[in-house]
Amino acid sequence: MMLDAEIVGRVIQKCREKRNLSQEVVSGLAAIGRTHLSAIERGERKPTLETFYKICLALNMKPSVVMEQIEKENEQKAK
Repeated sequence: MMLDAEIVGRVIQKCREKRNLSQEVVSGLAAIGRTHLSAIERGERKPTLETFYKICLALNMKPSVVMEQIEKENEQKAK
């Protein structure tokens, strides 16, 4: 089973929207470009582990919690 970039992006976007944060705010807190975050959320780019960690910290979430959500959606897609 492969890690789907669209699922990764969708989960990150959902987490960001649940916290009512803009891409500008999250990308600033994570020290990445807004266009980079946007490309990740659209599934056009997969974040490196370091970038994933920085995004999770910017969302005030444990990376393990975000990854668990990604795993659940990825498993549902595989069925």
